[in-house]
Amino acid sequence: MDLSEEQFQRYARHLILDEVGEEGQEKLLSARVLVVGAGGLGSPMLLYLAAAGIGTIGIVDNDRVDLTNLQRQIVHATRRVGDLKVASARDTLEAVNDGIKIETHPVRLGLNNAEAIVAQYDIVADGSDNFATRYLLNDLCCRLKKPLIAAALSPFEGQLSTFRPYLGAGHPCYRCLFREPPPPDMVPRCEEAGILGAVAGVLGTLQAVEVLKEVLGLGDSLDGTLLIYDALHAGFHRIRIAKDPECPTCGADAHAAAA
Repeated sequence: MDLSEEQFQRYARHLILDEVGEEGQEKLLSARVLVVGAGGLGSPMLLYLAAAGIGTIGIVDNDRVDLTNLQRQIVHATRRVGDLKVASARDTLEAVNDGIKIETHPVRLGLNNAEAIVAQYDIVADGSDNFATRYLLNDLCCRLKKPLIAAALSPFEGQLSTFRPYLGAGHPCYRCLFREPPPPDMVPRCEEAGILGAVAGVLGTLQAVEVLKEVLGLGDSLDGTLLIYDALHAGFHRIRIAKDPECPTCGADAHAAAA
């Protein structure tokens, strides 16, 4: 792939980085990334991935833009209230960068459609807001050998990790950390608990950074590490995640059954 003059100008600040350069930018332009959820996490992530020149971005979301979303879901505008989020996000991203491809999937991921969608992409970024989708993506990305960059939010905190359990020992999956979803009444949804909008921006932006690192092969992956952000105390800390040999998704028995 040869960069055009317009691309040389657009991505000039990438090209002067020794760690990226022309070869790295070509990797970004050739990458296919699926973002699940065009909400609080997905919004900043989508904007930065589009600006960075990820060549094909898939967006999965079956929801419509609501006025209550706009306090944190910055990829949407007031005039788009009532529109499908994937359509609203696509229009914003195309205005940011008209040299990339945006693929929209206005559906809710489930057992009937997730594999067909996920299989089309190189990397999956989970910005969903429900445990059913998180566990579905974890299990599916493990089986399809797709890197999964996942984040979650609470009112003033967030957590982020990268999961590549298919690489074997030392590479846990989400179920190694949380074997089963918590009872529904234990974790209130955003509309019940609230959230400081900019916290979603911090975590979504960090997700975008980890996606770009994964595409470029840069730096240290969060694989095997849970990064936790505490907004009220302006702090980050890390927790090591061990691979669970009895994990039903990536443990020894799971591998034996797959074989």
